[in-house]
Amino acid sequence: MILAPLIVIWVVLVTIFFSTAAIIFSFIAKDAAVINKIATTWARLILAASRIKVQVIGLSNINPSKSYIYMSNHQGNFDIPILQACLPVQFRWLAKAELFNIPVFGYAMKRAGNISIDRSNRQSAFKSLRNAAKVIRNGVSVLIFPEGTRSNDGNIREFKKGGFILALDSGVPIVPVITHGLWELMLKNKVLAKPGKVLIEIKKPVESACYNRKTKDNLLKEVRYIICESFYNKKREKQ
Repeated sequence: MILAPLIVIWVVLVTIFFSTAAIIFSFIAKDAAVINKIATTWARLILAASRIKVQVIGLSNINPSKSYIYMSNHQGNFDIPILQACLPVQFRWLAKAELFNIPVFGYAMKRAGNISIDRSNRQSAFKSLRNAAKVIRNGVSVLIFPEGTRSNDGNIREFKKGGFILALDSGVPIVPVITHGLWELMLKNKVLAKPGKVLIEIKKPVESACYNRKTKDNLLKEVRYIICESFYNKKREKQ
């Protein structure tokens, strides 16, 4: 039981150190890849301390030189370090505004080019989506949790429409990403996770160009079907 508080302390210290490093380098580094490497190192150190091992399959489905909107199911707090550490591509987070209010960490996220979205304010949310579309059209990928918030029971929640509007406005494909096995590792307090294995599955891109504003619900249903089918099939295999 002593190990859990030590991991919490380690996560806090590592987060402060690397957030500060990201802020400093954001002012002096011209290449955004430097900031991405800092974030990836932060995430890998957290996973190492937590003794979580991650396997990634389906990398052949994506072209690292292309822009995508990655959409992943959201099982818990560890989704962020797991995806940051193990997706071997550069991307920005489209994340809820609350994360950007965390001292040091939030400012580091902003300086790294991640995009805040305030879902409590409709006008602000649409402005965030317009900014994100502009970033994507400039050749940057974005990662979104279409559920909006993490699962409270291990199942996949309903999807929000904002990410699909973003896909239509930016004109890039959506890549469904599924994390398997994380919910079973999450402790009751949801802050830490038990040691174990997590699988990240990357599916083939879904072309958003085949849809428009009137048919965005069909795009949502297609992406949700792909994620749910994979997630629940894998879940049944374990039972």
